[in-house]
Amino acid sequence: MNLHATPILKSLACAAVLGFALTGCTNTGTTTGGSGGGSETPEGTQQSVASAEGPTCSIEDYGAEKIDLKDAVVGFSQSEKEDNPFRIAETQSIKDEAEKLGVKKLITTNAQSTLSKQISDIQDMISQGAQALIVAPLNSDGLEPALQAARDKNIPVITIDRKVNATACEDYVTFLGSNFVEQGKRAADQLIEGTGGEAKVAILLGSSGNAVTTDRTKGFKDQVAAEAPGIEIVAEQTGDFARDKGQSVTEQLLQANPDITAIYAENDEMGLGAQAAIVAAGKTPGEDIQIYSIDGTRNAVEQITAGSYNGVIESNPRFGPLAFQTLVDFMDGKPVGQDIIIADSEYDPSNAAERVNSAY
Repeated sequence: MNLHATPILKSLACAAVLGFALTGCTNTGTTTGGSGGGSETPEGTQQSVASAEGPTCSIEDYGAEKIDLKDAVVGFSQSEKEDNPFRIAETQSIKDEAEKLGVKKLITTNAQSTLSKQISDIQDMISQGAQALIVAPLNSDGLEPALQAARDKNIPVITIDRKVNATACEDYVTFLGSNFVEQGKRAADQLIEGTGGEAKVAILLGSSGNAVTTDRTKGFKDQVAAEAPGIEIVAEQTGDFARDKGQSVTEQLLQANPDITAIYAENDEMGLGAQAAIVAAGKTPGEDIQIYSIDGTRNAVEQITAGSYNGVIESNPRFGPLAFQTLVDFMDGKPVGQDIIIADSEYDPSNAAERVNSAY
């Protein structure tokens, strides 16, 4: 749909974007057997490792017991409600790869964005016999009781997508995820190019208390300060990585700062919420106010192709293959990197149409 057709059509189209309900099955302690036949990761969407340099961790270093995944119970702790594309794709990727590898039993839990529940979820999985854990932490801090429960039984823990403030190869084996500072820097580069280095920018911050928000903010601000003195950051406010809050926060920011010309949202969901707020304010998203965000959801990439969004830095959620390969290598006695950083792509008006099928 051409979102530039008329103000009415633009409003209807963006309302449809806002109202689009992403559905997924929220798991609370469900299990799947490993009979094989899991879904293949679509071509061109697999994670690739950008860097695994630095200290390593081996099964000998960690003191874990060697296990065969086909005879093993593996636990996956999801942190947030599966009502956004990133979490849906992440959980499905873990399930698909466990099935593909023939893992004896995969236990999955969802903390529903509650730290105390994630701690109890992990402890419960250990009680159910989990011999290895893959954890998507809710916050960088606070999981110490859960990590200690695993450490007490020498259960290897692989953390994904958010880094915990703990010691690798002692409290957990390794972290798999993006370079979040670099993501913020690359988003700044997109915004600088798109605005010609002249803009009044509002930042929609992610959730407080985790490294993703801190690093994406730092990368963006540092790059703007270094490369674009003509860009002024006029406002920043937490949107908690949520579309509805991204919309409400943007509505407030536009009322207080009607001269905003660009928005940097620290995930796509907030960016799409901002898009709806821009339309509600009687302005044209992508033109009157440019929008840049991080994730790589299909919804956001499609809006780039429609001309109503300006750029997205990918944060690939398909951790299943890399997480299980890391676990296999670890169990085989191979040293694995304590920080395994994935390579993320990006989308802009020059490539969004041809690469939209790589989005999730």
